[in-house]
Amino acid sequence: MICYRLINHTEYNLKEREAFLKGFEADRTTAHVLLSTCNRIEIYWGEGNAPETVVRHLYKVAAGLESSLTGERAIQGQLKQAYLRACETYRLSPALHRLFQTAIHTGKRVRTETRIAEGAVSHSQVTVEILKQEIPDFKHKIIAVIGVNKLTEDIVKFLVARQATNIFLSNRNFGKAQDMASRYNGTAISLDDKRLLLQFADVLICATSAPHLIIHPEDIPGDRDLLIFDLAFPRDVSEEVAAFSRVKLFNLEDVERFAKKSISLRHNEICKAEQIINEEIAKYYQWQSFHTMNKLITL
Repeated sequence: MICYRLINHTEYNLKEREAFLKGFEADRTTAHVLLSTCNRIEIYWGEGNAPETVVRHLYKVAAGLESSLTGERAIQGQLKQAYLRACETYRLSPALHRLFQTAIHTGKRVRTETRIAEGAVSHSQVTVEILKQEIPDFKHKIIAVIGVNKLTEDIVKFLVARQATNIFLSNRNFGKAQDMASRYNGTAISLDDKRLLLQFADVLICATSAPHLIIHPEDIPGDRDLLIFDLAFPRDVSEEVAAFSRVKLFNLEDVERFAKKSISLRHNEICKAEQIINEEIAKYYQWQSFHTMNKLITL
């Protein structure tokens, strides 16, 4: 039987998910698919039949219905990458292959046949909306970005479009920071010089994949205003920084709460997505019944 275990944002807050991830280690002797994102840590394993609870959940994940930002697009690619990594590492059972292939197909159908993605936002979009409210004019602000990835690049694109000219990029791999800086007329800074950079920064945006904190209280000057967005999971910025009187800190949960207050998704698009998921679940069980019957015949 196909089994799964999950820790996600609906039942566990950011701190609880971080604590789980810190102590989590998958059994590498068992073939499995591990999906780990800012909102969830899910592991699937086994062979044979898949219960409907498992199938329905994964299809809804692929469609973006289980995301904190409903309909967001990033989960589709994250799910596909998790499946491909598992294919490279293990010999997955035919049932696991089928489950993930059909889940990816279902996610594509939902985004193609409904307008659910039109009402969705990404973490980068919401960060930008908060930035616009907090700092209307970026022209003379010094903006530090730690972490080079699609999330930070989307934010940098917006900043450049709003005529931000003082963007400093830092990353553990300095070459990646240099590459992004060259594309957006920014300046690459060594991660070792982060404390010097923060002495002058007005905005700090962090989104690394580091398993530990990057920014500690001693890195933050206490004599100037600093707006911080910590978009990493696990977090990059110590929560103690929020106690500084001149620091305003937004983490993932803060960004997601802001999105839910300001953006509503049309109910009928969710209903359409659910109908597609029901159709695809029926197809999956047709395949499962045929596969089971075929095995019995060959015995």
